[in-house]
Amino acid sequence: MIITSSTVPPEGIKQWVIFCQSKQPIEIPDPELQSLAQEAMAAAAFQAKEEEILPIVKGDRACVLVGLGNDPEAVSMRRIATLTKQALKTKPLTPKKPVVIKPLLDKPEAVRGIVDGAKLGLYAWKKYLTQKEDAADYFAYNLLILTEHGDLVETSSLIGEGVNLARDLANENADVADSVFLEQKIREIAEADPRCRIEVLNQTDLEEKGLRLHLAVNQGSEKEPKLIIVTYQGGGPKDPYAALIGKGLTFDTGGLNLKPTGSMETMRMDMCGTAAVIGTLSNTLKLNIPCNAYFVCAIAENAISSRSYKPGDVLVSYCGKTVEVGNTDAEGRLVLADANSYLATQYQPEAIINIATLTGAVVIALGYEYTGLMASHRDLAGELFNAAEFTDDRAWELPIYPELKDHVKSKVADIKNIGEPKCAGTLAGGEFLRQFAQCASPEQAWAHLDIAGTSKPSKEIAYFDNGATGAGVRLLTHYLLQRSR
Repeated sequence: MIITSSTVPPEGIKQWVIFCQSKQPIEIPDPELQSLAQEAMAAAAFQAKEEEILPIVKGDRACVLVGLGNDPEAVSMRRIATLTKQALKTKPLTPKKPVVIKPLLDKPEAVRGIVDGAKLGLYAWKKYLTQKEDAADYFAYNLLILTEHGDLVETSSLIGEGVNLARDLANENADVADSVFLEQKIREIAEADPRCRIEVLNQTDLEEKGLRLHLAVNQGSEKEPKLIIVTYQGGGPKDPYAALIGKGLTFDTGGLNLKPTGSMETMRMDMCGTAAVIGTLSNTLKLNIPCNAYFVCAIAENAISSRSYKPGDVLVSYCGKTVEVGNTDAEGRLVLADANSYLATQYQPEAIINIATLTGAVVIALGYEYTGLMASHRDLAGELFNAAEFTDDRAWELPIYPELKDHVKSKVADIKNIGEPKCAGTLAGGEFLRQFAQCASPEQAWAHLDIAGTSKPSKEIAYFDNGATGAGVRLLTHYLLQRSR
């Protein structure tokens, strides 16, 4: 998809999308389409009510009118994105000819909504379809947005590419998108960039360094586990680093605590945290963000064999803290725990941010529309929340409090990988991660984004179709942009 901008429409355009306000004149640069639109308004066939959409046609020219109601200022960026997607899927518009989109209000939020609606809303995972439907090539649109904010169109479109990269990785078959595949993808993105240095800890390295939680989760699999760390120095040599650490379970059976039918079918997407980190890495390099960051992918497969780790096992982590395995399906926090403590001690970043499909409980708490956010420091929480609000990559802050330590207490080890039954499961998962992030210092700034609901909703949400959404990529990209400022 090509998305560009201009302040004036080029000549010869035959397809339009025009956003309209109720009881206000409609302005279409094509005089004949303008006349038809006015007739539709006069006949009350189109009143520009919010969510009202009307296609009009004159010969080989077409226009889709999109209503924003009486108060367009109150229409959210998410709503504009959804309406843009719907308009571009309205016949007789076709991707075979360019389309000019005219916002009603030339404001940044409206422009970003239009770009997201096109770039993210028209994405579809169709690699394995042998017969593509007629609408298969919505993503082939050549779009021009009439706006003064051309730089915003370019930036938003580029960020959308990182989101869709994360979606491609998460939607791919688990036996394709394994640790080797993901390492190769990271190398394609970063290896030739002089600002990047790549460290890969494979099976042997993980054993030598003592990341035993990570190894335990993977020991039932024939796939090799990896901890991949990309050091990006886009800022000054003395500028602090933020570490983005993504859970990368390329498939999660639940281990010996086997997931039931209905819960396992989407577990190729249990690496959406790693996918988000890779998408953010791609965006960071393309945008030349002037900050320093570690992009960390903790990759394993929770498979079943005679070698699988077992409920009741006590494991020794990288930092020496012992862990009782209360449930082998609480595996992502084990992999992330070793990554947290390894980064905290060996790299000492200013901030550690985990992103993971960690708990089903977050879906019960927040649904599919909001990512769960936990943070140890108010400033870090505020930065992430602001990034979420700005980008429509929504998040809602959940509490941290001292009693959470009791939720993950063990009688036979220092900590247990599950909390109290049917009680604050998302908070217990976050508390577990926090303790390992702060293993070297209780002052270590830490945050956690639980994207179990937002990254792979089981129904269409706003302008996203079924499948992976790339949750976290826009949020984390904007967070790094904020740091650079």
